[in-house]
Amino acid sequence: MLHLAAPLYLLLFLLVPLLIWQRGRYKANALLFSDLRLFDGLPARASWLARHGAFTLRNAALCSLIIALSGPRWPDLRTRLDTEGIAVMLALDTSGSMSERDFDFGGEMISRLDAVRRVFPPFVAGGSLNGRRFDGRPTDLIGLLRFAGRPEVICPLTLQHETLLGMLDTLRPDPDPGTNLADAVTLGLARLHTAGPRRKLLVLLTDGEDNERRTRSGWSPLQTGTLAKSLGVVIYTIDAGPDSSQAARLLARQTLEELAEMTGGVYLPVKDTAALADACQRIDRLERSSIVSFQYRRYHEGYPWFGVTAFVFYVLAELLDRTLWRRVP
Repeated sequence: MLHLAAPLYLLLFLLVPLLIWQRGRYKANALLFSDLRLFDGLPARASWLARHGAFTLRNAALCSLIIALSGPRWPDLRTRLDTEGIAVMLALDTSGSMSERDFDFGGEMISRLDAVRRVFPPFVAGGSLNGRRFDGRPTDLIGLLRFAGRPEVICPLTLQHETLLGMLDTLRPDPDPGTNLADAVTLGLARLHTAGPRRKLLVLLTDGEDNERRTRSGWSPLQTGTLAKSLGVVIYTIDAGPDSSQAARLLARQTLEELAEMTGGVYLPVKDTAALADACQRIDRLERSSIVSFQYRRYHEGYPWFGVTAFVFYVLAELLDRTLWRRVP
């Protein structure tokens, strides 16, 4: 299964017909000799190789060099890894309100952010939490970003889940005021775009309404939902905010519901650690892909062979052009 690391270099092949066309227009200048007996014994017409051999070899050298630049490589089939085709980006609200201690965990009131730190590790690495069993997602690319007034990637998409969970454990409430859903979703989509052909999920966990009017992207949360839909990214929204009939809270709930609905995801309201665990378990069950893709730990590089071939063709062209294929004008 050959593929190219830099296929755009193949556009240089357009030079080859251009060089052939230019050579067809070229005519060598005539030279005057005082005595034609100098050419006694020479063939009246140079052979095809003498006329075109060096040019052909130089073109072959150019073609080999272009292929080398394009980076041909093929996988070592002995190092194949079977992977389920999912990439998950967790966009976690770390605004000051996430430090509110209103989530029950076995009779103890903990902060909303602490609840995430308790529930997310079993979702990623597997294990049990309050009687709920998680199988873990060892073959999934998982990343983490935090946001308040501005989003920030804490861990890019990775299979090194121990590193991811270590970074999650160090998160603290952000002193930056505000809740910027639009830029958080935009950044999450940008990171998921690097995951290739896998199925892509964005898990958006927040407890507040979007109140950042000056976003870097210039988009509203629902506009980013339209973008996610066009990119094939499913958004699951986990609403950790309090029950309230205030207009701002109702608008926040409606925004999260619409974001999930328009992308094929699910809106999941949570009010305690058990509900958060149920939400993660539901996502875990819904997103078990049956599509298997392959990754390889090692590749064989072909560019050295084509580079050496280009050098050999060029040296042969120069040597033969000055010896066996040398022509008298």
